[in-house]
Amino acid sequence: MKTLLAGLLCGMVGIQLAGAAEEISKPAGPVAVEAQAPIQVYPAAILPFQERGAGVKEMGAKVSDMLFAYLAANPDLFLVDRADLDKTLAEAELNLSGVVSPDQANQVGKLTGAKILITGSVIDSDKTLFLVAKIIGTETTRVLGSSVQGKSSDDIAPLVQELANKVSETISKRAGELVAKNVKIEDRLALLKAKLGDAKRPTVSVHVQERHVGQATIDPASQTELILFLKSCGFEVLDSNDTGLKKADILIEGEGFSEFATRRGGLVSVKSRLEIKAKDRVTDKIIAIDRQTAVMVDLTEQIAGKNALQAAAAQIAERLLPQLVK
Repeated sequence: MKTLLAGLLCGMVGIQLAGAAEEISKPAGPVAVEAQAPIQVYPAAILPFQERGAGVKEMGAKVSDMLFAYLAANPDLFLVDRADLDKTLAEAELNLSGVVSPDQANQVGKLTGAKILITGSVIDSDKTLFLVAKIIGTETTRVLGSSVQGKSSDDIAPLVQELANKVSETISKRAGELVAKNVKIEDRLALLKAKLGDAKRPTVSVHVQERHVGQATIDPASQTELILFLKSCGFEVLDSNDTGLKKADILIEGEGFSEFATRRGGLVSVKSRLEIKAKDRVTDKIIAIDRQTAVMVDLTEQIAGKNALQAAAAQIAERLLPQLVK
């Protein structure tokens, strides 16, 4: 997949195009197939910089805007749109003003889809200007830092450019500390199977309606993912036709949708929301109910939407299945 980075969201975006590069062997003969390593991209949001000192009044917003412009050129980052970010934070009534704690970072990450937050301070001290950036992983709550300094009389643009370079380098070299590692589906299923143990599995029927806003619905990605988890964990899954509905012990029903969030270069970011409930077929008693949002980026809107719904369904499945065997 070509470089174009992962961005964000229904008001914001974030995402990750990742995975280990696979090696494709070249067949004998004149035609050769070359493997292209997937690009690891990180959805990031830049929050306002705090102003410290009389000489830096109104410079915080300037620095964060310029930093956004410089980092937007980094193909490894997909930045949350500033207007969307401001709107989201305002709606959430978060008083961040440039100061973000790890707990707040986690909340902002969930709201925007950003995996990395960049904020900091502009400090004026004894005719010296300091630009200090905090780089926060929303999933790991790890905080890293970068800083530059110059004279208070210096043009600020070169300093911000230098800071942007340092921030990019820090993220590139230490992304593993900021962003949670991707867990392979095989490992996730193995952990889930161990959690379920030898408990008796009820028969299940799954029906999830889903749509992509503004696009035709092609296939039920979330329903497919739920069935995959159920089958892999030893559940008998019946078709969601009349016969299957009458025979299943538990009916899993839900609704999901995905919606275009933003486009950056050749990449499209899509956000999804999925709501699922499981009920006893005979008594109609609700056994479990859950919901999940997810943001994904890809080269096409339809694929990004399907991937987002698939990711949301996988996260729900990990929480839902243990409740079905109690």
